[in-house]
Amino acid sequence: MKNLQALNLLPILALANLFIKISGSVSLRPVLTGRDKAYLNSRVLFQCVVPDSSLKTTFELIKDGGLLIDKKTNDQGNQTASFYQKVTTTSEGSYHCKAKTGEGTGISNSIRFSAVTPASNTRVTSVPSPAVAFEGSRIVLSCDTKGSHLSYTWFFNRKEITSSTSSLLNATGNKLVMERVTPGHAGYYYCMAWSIAYNTKRFSSSAEVKVEIKVYVSTPRISFSIFKEGDRYRGNVTCWSSRGTPPVNFSLSLDDREEGSVIVAESLAAWFLVPMELNLDMGVARCRVKNEVQELLSEPLTLEVVPVGGDVKVEVEHLYRSDFGLAGARLSCQVSRGTFPYVTWLLNDSALLPETHEDSHIQPVLPHYTLVDHRRTLILTELGPEVIGYYRCRARDSFDDSGAWVESASVPLRVTDRVLNSMPRATSATETPPKVFMVTIEVIAIIFCCFLLLTLAAAVACVYRKFGREQAHAHSATTNPSPDTLPLSATVFQSGGSQANTSSVELCSSSA
Repeated sequence: MKNLQALNLLPILALANLFIKISGSVSLRPVLTGRDKAYLNSRVLFQCVVPDSSLKTTFELIKDGGLLIDKKTNDQGNQTASFYQKVTTTSEGSYHCKAKTGEGTGISNSIRFSAVTPASNTRVTSVPSPAVAFEGSRIVLSCDTKGSHLSYTWFFNRKEITSSTSSLLNATGNKLVMERVTPGHAGYYYCMAWSIAYNTKRFSSSAEVKVEIKVYVSTPRISFSIFKEGDRYRGNVTCWSSRGTPPVNFSLSLDDREEGSVIVAESLAAWFLVPMELNLDMGVARCRVKNEVQELLSEPLTLEVVPVGGDVKVEVEHLYRSDFGLAGARLSCQVSRGTFPYVTWLLNDSALLPETHEDSHIQPVLPHYTLVDHRRTLILTELGPEVIGYYRCRARDSFDDSGAWVESASVPLRVTDRVLNSMPRATSATETPPKVFMVTIEVIAIIFCCFLLLTLAAAVACVYRKFGREQAHAHSATTNPSPDTLPLSATVFQSGGSQANTSSVELCSSSA
């Protein structure tokens, strides 16, 4: 009987033993600690710890794929295993540790480890190469370097580029993209490649690369002048553009025949000498400008020089301020013939201005005089006794100092007392300037509108009165006896009232 009971207890004891073994295995929970990245050729420490265990333990450091890296067995009372590893290029991967005791096995957490290679040999490359492009083009700079797990920082003219400092530059990875470049993108760029591992930062910087942005050249313009050389004349044709990036090539064609070509590297202008004859059409000249991507032509210009001659006259025009006060006068010298006239002015047969060869569009000379339009127009900025007199102008060819003068008749310029009194005079700080009442177009318009509104109101009133009286007359005709039954006096009174009413309506109609 006792043997039978013992046999019945054997399965229960086996299950209890299995439960104890399983419980021991589940409770074994090792923990792996260590860095997740380290620089190449450095040493890294992994530690595997089994807490709350006093049994003899075997530790294994295992890399992904089940590769055993190291194995250690610790005696009772020391439940930590340290694994030192030298970092190589093959060290990257996922690590975990396995702890074994006589009662079970446990698997730790995993650590994804990265072997960091510091940046070196950093340089900037560009597309296009070299980094030269016309405005509106696209430039891409690349920060090329050796290394792994790198970050990049870009600098423009030695200032760091961030998203807040420039919306025209887009930094993505190791590339700096410039879309539709402008002259503002021109300058010096460099990059820094860097990595960080366990609070240690290592970096490598490139050399600076110059980015050049070329401006498209504008349509060329053309002009010419003439000078005398001995007994001959020569023309100086000028070709120029207002904008663009040199070097560019300027050429001159005369009747579609090229006369000369020059490359300018510092400016945007070129000059060409051509033989000239007076009173002779020398042909149609055009300027051409070329660079790597453009070829543009100027407007045509006929090279013909007509000597000064014919009639010369002076035209006077008075200038007024916004308050209709006289401000000054403008005298124009009209030369009927001549391509390049040189004009001088005389006041009372005396030279008014120095006879220089300056040829500017605006030339201030004396306090009350200003020359414009290549000396052909004289502006008197103040009208006082000092400008009273007779004015005339004379002209000759600007390219021939020995040429004959042609003169205009004298034109009087008088400034009367009435004109002088109408000019504003200076007032002291305590003096109140006189008030002037002026009837302007606005005042006239307001008065006319008021009159029109009054007329419309009167017309409406008359129509209203007429309509009311017609209604009253109709009502009286239906309620009163016939005029034949009324006394003669009543008939006469009613008829007179009707006449008075009719007269009143006619009066309103005439008023309207």
